[in-house]
Amino acid sequence: MDEIKKSYEILGLPALADKQEVEDRYSMLLKRERARIKQNPGTNTQKEADFELITAAYKRILAYEDEKYREEFNKQEYGKYRKLSGPAQKIDHFWRYYKFHTLGSILLIILIIYGISSYLDQQEEKRRIAALPPVDVNLTFLGTFASKEDDDKNEKLNAALLADFPGWGRFDGKIVFVPQDEMNQPAYLQKATVVVATEFDDVYVTDEFMLGWMGKQGAFLDLGAEPELAPLLNESNSMKFATVDDPEEKIYAIDLSKTSFIKTIPVIGGKFYAGIRVNGENPEKSVQFLKHYLETSN
Repeated sequence: MDEIKKSYEILGLPALADKQEVEDRYSMLLKRERARIKQNPGTNTQKEADFELITAAYKRILAYEDEKYREEFNKQEYGKYRKLSGPAQKIDHFWRYYKFHTLGSILLIILIIYGISSYLDQQEEKRRIAALPPVDVNLTFLGTFASKEDDDKNEKLNAALLADFPGWGRFDGKIVFVPQDEMNQPAYLQKATVVVATEFDDVYVTDEFMLGWMGKQGAFLDLGAEPELAPLLNESNSMKFATVDDPEEKIYAIDLSKTSFIKTIPVIGGKFYAGIRVNGENPEKSVQFLKHYLETSN
């Protein structure tokens, strides 16, 4: 404290003068020293030494004022914690200075945990799929179809289909919904385009609109040319049309709406037209699939 009082004396101020007085006094002395140097450019070591003392005193007073302010602030801010005021102050200071670093580290840890969890889930799913029997028929519903079940819709659909084919190992079925209203249809059609372009399923079950959208692009086999199906085809169950590449009308799909198929599957829809994709992985079993339901026609 004696050193601080002496610093005020060096500046020519009463002890503990307010900060503004200190600032004004030092500013005046600084201007005076600059004027002296300008008028007397020669060296005056004594004057320079005196002003160095003034500057040192000024800095000590500022440091004292800052420390006093911090102590008062800490007393008001952390005094309520009493004996724990020290730890509380350290925690608060740490949080103020390293808040974003801490949040970033927490976020990074969460992302790492999520990534590891996702990776483990993927590996578990791969092991589960690898343990399953091979897929006999990949089946996609494309159009205004919806599941009758709220959960595990694909599993229940596949189980229902497998019940009609007890000698088979597995179906892989899914629903790609495409509405009929023109406002919402483009976005769903875009999704359907991606599915058709990237997933080469065996059998597609469509409504009337999607049959024209997909079938007329030449995506389906000519069912009339399949010896096992030809005897079962007639005017009431055959969908005959031309494609963009072949002007001759052929049977590219069949109507399953009057077969046991619609009673088997947990799927809601209007018409159920089925066709076999030309480059599907299981063409023989796809033919057997359609043959089975054609034999149940009303």
